[in-house]
Amino acid sequence: MQRNTMNILAIGGSDPSSGAGIQSDIRAASALGAHCFGVITAVTSQNSSRFFASEPVSAGMIRKQIDAILLDFAVDVVNIGMVHDSNSIKAICSSLKKVQSPVVIDPVITSTTGGTLLRRDALADYVSKMVPLAHVITPNVREAEILSGVRIRDYDGLRRAAERIAEIGAENVVITGHRFERGRIGDFVYSGGMAQSISGVAVAGRNHGSGCNFSIALAHQVAGGHGVVDSVRFAKKFAFDAIRASRKIGRGTKITRPKMDALRLELQSAIMRFQSMDGAASLIPEVQTNFVYARNGAKKITDVVGVRGRIVRAGDSVIVAGNLEYGGSRHVATAVLAAQRKFRQIRSAANIRFDENTIKKMRKRNCTVLNYDRSKEPMQKKARENSTVMWGIQNAIRNAQSAPDAVYHRGDVGKEPMIIVFGTGPSDVLEKIKSVI
Repeated sequence: MQRNTMNILAIGGSDPSSGAGIQSDIRAASALGAHCFGVITAVTSQNSSRFFASEPVSAGMIRKQIDAILLDFAVDVVNIGMVHDSNSIKAICSSLKKVQSPVVIDPVITSTTGGTLLRRDALADYVSKMVPLAHVITPNVREAEILSGVRIRDYDGLRRAAERIAEIGAENVVITGHRFERGRIGDFVYSGGMAQSISGVAVAGRNHGSGCNFSIALAHQVAGGHGVVDSVRFAKKFAFDAIRASRKIGRGTKITRPKMDALRLELQSAIMRFQSMDGAASLIPEVQTNFVYARNGAKKITDVVGVRGRIVRAGDSVIVAGNLEYGGSRHVATAVLAAQRKFRQIRSAANIRFDENTIKKMRKRNCTVLNYDRSKEPMQKKARENSTVMWGIQNAIRNAQSAPDAVYHRGDVGKEPMIIVFGTGPSDVLEKIKSVI
């Protein structure tokens, strides 16, 4: 079944202020263009100023909630937040035994507003049963100390704590929020025996919800097939933007406001649909594919969002290796900018493998297909980075009366032949690609 949205199963507590918990998860997932199912493990009474109380949902009801979702829906990733007690932990672990989707765990031990969210007598079960479920686990520094028993005061402490948590069973460990550099806040990534710290600017002041925002964004990227480091970078930026947009809507701590750029969402949806198309892998060239979407009136590469990396073929599957970023693509973005100079309506493009049959199919469907001879490019142009694409597209469309649906070239010495499919937006490009499979 083809879907153009991602499904995230969030398991956690209810926060009536929507600052954190399931309500925050749903807001963050919606901002990312994903659908979020919410399984409640506990009900809390809290606001932006104070934590009052919490009560667990029965283990039986937790199981019934999870079972109801899994019976009806495809789940791309599971994100687990607050679990109140041992009964909740056992119910979740039992219900997720047959789930093949990756699990991201955000340990929630205490609330920003001061409450204890994981019972002390449940910690042993959390460590022995919950932690081994994690494809990625994202404790903050204090939570990592509690889970590992390692005191963290420097980078060596971070590594020892991460190694210990990995030994317990977590596949990848991300210890968030270390502050070993003035004015900076870092996330320590431990994956496959390799360690890396990703640093960013610290935003002054307290907020409610950034941990949930980070975890959901990370889960979203992991489900999309991104590596852990790329996923952390994306999640860090997403959470940073949510913190910067936070508002004091009550008497206490500011509540984060997760948001996502509309162009990224539309391109992301189109890429997901491309990935699910039968035969899509056969369209990926040797140099791999990029898919881009330009702002209206784009002038430079940083006005064009694309994959910082590539869309790659892995057997019969298509994987996105990199995040969507403005300036993420150079060659395909340059093609759009070149085409836009004459045809302002062109804002999106993707490159696919050259094939004579593809050209014939597009022309048979009355598509405007143009070409250029890459071997005729002046030598001074070839010496300049990205000038070939600009020169080629400009030459192909010079005498065109209507916007091209595709432009191709047959390669040059050491250069692969290529087709670039153009459109007014990602969905338009995708429809043209679908017509040739």
